[in-house]
Amino acid sequence: MKGIRTNYNHTIFASYIGYITQAIVNNFVPLLFLTFQSTYGIPLDKITLLVTLNFGVQLLVDFFSARFADRIGYRPCIVAAHVFCAAGLAGLSFLPDTLPDPYVGIVLSIICYAIGGGLTEVLISPIVEACPTEHKDAVMSLLHSFYCWGHVFVVLASTLFFALAGIDQWRILALLWALIPLANCFYFLLVPIRVLVEDGQGMSVRELFQNRMFWLLFVLMLCAGASEQGMSQWASAFAEMGLGVSKTVGDLAGPCAFAICMGASRAFYGKFGEHIRLEKFMRLSCILCMISYLLASFSPVPFLSLAGCALCGLSVGIMWPGCFSIGARSIRRGGTAMFAFFALAGDLGCGSGPSVVGMATDLIGGNLKQGILAAIIFPVILFIGMLVYKKWKGVWSS
Repeated sequence: MKGIRTNYNHTIFASYIGYITQAIVNNFVPLLFLTFQSTYGIPLDKITLLVTLNFGVQLLVDFFSARFADRIGYRPCIVAAHVFCAAGLAGLSFLPDTLPDPYVGIVLSIICYAIGGGLTEVLISPIVEACPTEHKDAVMSLLHSFYCWGHVFVVLASTLFFALAGIDQWRILALLWALIPLANCFYFLLVPIRVLVEDGQGMSVRELFQNRMFWLLFVLMLCAGASEQGMSQWASAFAEMGLGVSKTVGDLAGPCAFAICMGASRAFYGKFGEHIRLEKFMRLSCILCMISYLLASFSPVPFLSLAGCALCGLSVGIMWPGCFSIGARSIRRGGTAMFAFFALAGDLGCGSGPSVVGMATDLIGGNLKQGILAAIIFPVILFIGMLVYKKWKGVWSS
């Protein structure tokens, strides 16, 4: 027990589990959408609002945590985050069947775990950034890879559980998933946690908003989230339409392939990042991302189009953690508020990317293969932004 309280490796391990928890709350319920529709008779338009609700609540938490997280402290906030996640997932197992309106039960559960998910997203990166480790860029990249592995784990484990126990046993699986954040809650009570910036020394929100570098990185974070989710959210439908496969195979061939490649990219930089310049790696990743969108959209061979989806996962892997690392390096007094607003920007991008693809697809008559090309604007802007950062570096850093 004494070793846990003084060893920062345990803090990093707990943070890994934190990102696995984040993957659970974002990716478990979408696997049950059709089940909710058939079991409770909930119309599809109300079911699609659940995704918006989840990320909308997380956006609000991102915004407000910029002000209160430092005052309350990292440990109480990250423990509370895991309690909310566990309670929300557990609530799914009984609230829809207990309340008069099942939809209200689902909504209350999602709001609960979305609060936890938002807090987790804001706090995990500064907690790890504050740990006394070397090669922080690589550590940050490896940390974020666990969201990808968590995503793959949720899809594969849930698919296996449903195949063995039956889809009607989803309430038991919700309780099993709730055990992970519950256990990690107690882990975070024990591990050592340092603050990123001492109380009173961090930049105020007003100071952040007056900083040019902050706004450049805010735009880069937005484009990172949009570049990632513009492809990821449509990967399953893309696989089904392009290859003519079932929903289950589409989930495995699309989102799983994307997440595996994204996780591999982050793990690669986590292993070899000390020998690679982050800014150069990100610029090359932007170019690779553009190529992946072009390949997915224009390839006449369905398999190559699907390969473009996977290649996109490989290319976007470094973008989100890379922006966090550049921000921590360039705005040293940014503190938790900066990470909170970066998470807010990333979440805005996660909503914007799929929306742009959806609107473009509708405008050209429902052709997803061509509509997905619209999201190429985000890696283009990100690449230009990285060139601007190269010019501003050392001038507007603080």
